[in-house]
Amino acid sequence: MYGMIHQAAREMIHDLHGPAAWADILQKSGLGDESFISAQHYSDEQTLNLISAISVSTGKEVDAVLEEFGGYWINFTDSSSFAGIMRMAGDNLFSFLANLDRLHASIKTSMNKAVTPSFEVIRSTETTVEVMYRSDRTGLAPFVRGLFYGLLARFGETGTVTHVDQEDGCLFTIDLQPDPAA
Repeated sequence: MYGMIHQAAREMIHDLHGPAAWADILQKSGLGDESFISAQHYSDEQTLNLISAISVSTGKEVDAVLEEFGGYWINFTDSSSFAGIMRMAGDNLFSFLANLDRLHASIKTSMNKAVTPSFEVIRSTETTVEVMYRSDRTGLAPFVRGLFYGLLARFGETGTVTHVDQEDGCLFTIDLQPDPAA
């Protein structure tokens, strides 16, 4: 994974727990005082060690850390050099979800070692979206759930996100809650 992921993790911990917690996490992860370079490629093992260290340091289960990080990731990328790509992906939840693979294709042009997942909108109504998530990486469904919650917030929506593991991926269902003011 790219250093941008690690930078986002650092910012999240600084924002939520302070610099001392980040120093503790670096020590626990074995990454030392690494200053992560956004476009540098890091092994998945390093990233997973970092997530595990965050789990230990915060006392949260790994899945809870991943979900929280997924939500944080949306705001982080919105304020990064990828903000333009985020804006071009869609101006509402439905169009954004439909364009996730295009967004990842754009990212791969500048980060050629990126191993991106695939997202396919299976069904969409006014209140529900079903998205099939496929990835060569395992165990990241909680991160994706957090991403979807982050996207709900980004587009001013509220709802629930559930998922079911399937043989060929993970099917996420996003159920929107009606606007009480409407």
